[in-house]
Amino acid sequence: MTADLQDTSTQSAERFAESVADIVDKGAIAVMLSIGHRTGLFDIMAALPPATSEKIAEAAELSERYVREWLAVMVTGGIMRYDPATGHYTLPDAHAACLTRGGAQGNLAVYAQHVALMGTLQDRTTACLETGEGTGYGDYPCFHQIMAEDSTQTVAAALFDHILPLATGIEARLEQGIEVMDAGCGRGRALIEMAKRFQKSRFTGYDLCADAIDWARAAARRAGVGNVTFEARDLTGYAEPGRFDFITSFDAIHDQKDPEGLIRGLRASLKPGGVYLVQDIGGSAKLENNLDFPMAALLYAVSLTHCTPVSIGQGGAGLGTMWGWETAERMLRNAGFQTVGRHVLPHDPMNVWFVARA
Repeated sequence: MTADLQDTSTQSAERFAESVADIVDKGAIAVMLSIGHRTGLFDIMAALPPATSEKIAEAAELSERYVREWLAVMVTGGIMRYDPATGHYTLPDAHAACLTRGGAQGNLAVYAQHVALMGTLQDRTTACLETGEGTGYGDYPCFHQIMAEDSTQTVAAALFDHILPLATGIEARLEQGIEVMDAGCGRGRALIEMAKRFQKSRFTGYDLCADAIDWARAAARRAGVGNVTFEARDLTGYAEPGRFDFITSFDAIHDQKDPEGLIRGLRASLKPGGVYLVQDIGGSAKLENNLDFPMAALLYAVSLTHCTPVSIGQGGAGLGTMWGWETAERMLRNAGFQTVGRHVLPHDPMNVWFVARA
């Protein structure tokens, strides 16, 4: 190797090493974003004027010494500002917009929780890599809580203004009173919101996980809605022929043991003229098409640590988070729907929506 080529190779290695160091540094920041979200520190700081660590800790009812260390991560990570003359910390409004509950840009700190969770799953994921075995939902602490928060801002918040209008005519039918089912309902936030709005309709939520169903039932009681029921149910081989007018699935199909079989069962469970509204991750089945997809690396990592092994653990194929909109559309068409429409909402480029009519 000539001296010039050796110099170029060394420079390239040094630049890549710097890039990896930056990735590791940002990974640490991501875990701290998760802690800031879960403790409510971002929400508290967004409501406070510039304040000392003592004032912030007092408002949050947390230990000042630990809050001060967390604040140091936020300052060196470029999340917050610090004035050494006054000892005041500030969360700029532009940053609060994507780090607080109800933030104008959506709360991205919700997704930082996935990074923290993945760290706790290293041993389990390593075992899966070595053995090819799968996992169960019980192996993932807090997963339903994270997904419920995600659903609150991507589904429930946009349900009436953006999502239901995709299925032209369904809102009028909901007003009149129809049978509705949510397959893979999790903690049931979207179904409860619909039940509150459309009181003449009857809503049923099915999910594999009993803890999520218990939460959904309690949430329905708190909301005072009597037209919604939740049931823990394995949807493998599911079909209730001709029972429902409207079926929904929100980010649930790719985790199933047999996604294609479930879609066929859902098609059979619709009455003539029924509608299936399904949301899933909008990435492509082809890796090369996802190089610029939003948060693609995070989604593939979630797939490795959760979605793929959960499917394999049920005896499924393990299609994974990035199974691809092409795969979903093909399965819907193969299930025998009369029409299948695909949509991407302008404010939510990460997800794809299908409206399939029986």
